[in-house]
Amino acid sequence: MGILGSGVQDGLLLKPITYPWAYDLYNQAVANTWFPNEIQLGEDLADFKKMTDEEKHAITYLMSYFNPNELLVNKALAFGVYPYINAPEGHLYLAKQMWEEANHCMSFEYVLETFPIDREAAYESHVSVPSMAAKEEFEVRFIRRMTEETLDITTTEGKKDFIRNLVAYNIILEGIWFYSGFMVALSFRQRNLLRNFGSLMDWIIRDESLHLQFGINLILTVLEENEDLQDPEFAEEIRQMILGAVEMEEQYNRDLLPKGILGLNADYVNQYVKYLADRRLEELGFDAHYNVSNPAKWMATANDTLQLVNFFEATNTSYEVNAQATKTP
Repeated sequence: MGILGSGVQDGLLLKPITYPWAYDLYNQAVANTWFPNEIQLGEDLADFKKMTDEEKHAITYLMSYFNPNELLVNKALAFGVYPYINAPEGHLYLAKQMWEEANHCMSFEYVLETFPIDREAAYESHVSVPSMAAKEEFEVRFIRRMTEETLDITTTEGKKDFIRNLVAYNIILEGIWFYSGFMVALSFRQRNLLRNFGSLMDWIIRDESLHLQFGINLILTVLEENEDLQDPEFAEEIRQMILGAVEMEEQYNRDLLPKGILGLNADYVNQYVKYLADRRLEELGFDAHYNVSNPAKWMATANDTLQLVNFFEATNTSYEVNAQATKTP
């Protein structure tokens, strides 16, 4: 039996572990448990108040995008991934990931509660700004296929839909679109602004890098175990999904930074998006498409999963909770 399946009574015994990578990621995720209110976000208020209107717009825009989409990821997991895998170690990790997405949502609520941001305007943007709404509709289209229509995971087409959903939410939403926003959010700390907000984003990125590693491993495992998916046409479809997502993100970033802010403009962010897309393509076995350099070298260790092997083996020095020790930033 492979990792795919939908039998309720299958996968009820954890040991022996079939997929050690899933179990290892679960244990890493548990060690990284954190809570947003442990960060003194109020200390950033003075920075926020002296920022330009364009800078405040960028933060508000990021919150209006991240907040609903963290919850959208949970729908993709609950309806599009969890029911279709057998491995209990996979279920353990997905349960922790879903909690983390909820924790991220609460983190962004904490930002909205702390900074003088118009919550109603921020909430409205994800449907009223065309470039943001287009990204959301893209994701919803794949999740809807998993939730509102009959999906037979035993068929080739059903398995392809499973992979499409993973690529849409994990590779594109979490692995490219979220990381683009992370870079913009952390750019303020590069100028010695919003340092506590930057720490909050660090913790979120640590979670998201694990989510990305799990998703990539899951995609590659399903492809390896199902020869009927090893189809050049299907591979090209997936590649085109990623390239199309880059175009959507380029337009989104032009709305995010219409005039640019100190040290950052849409062209700079979009080069970073293309760099990220190349890394994701390579992780899935494709050749790089854009062949651009990383304009934000300071983001490399946080957001480049080519470095994640060492990242996961390293001790988490910024935040770790386990039976032996408790460390705080």
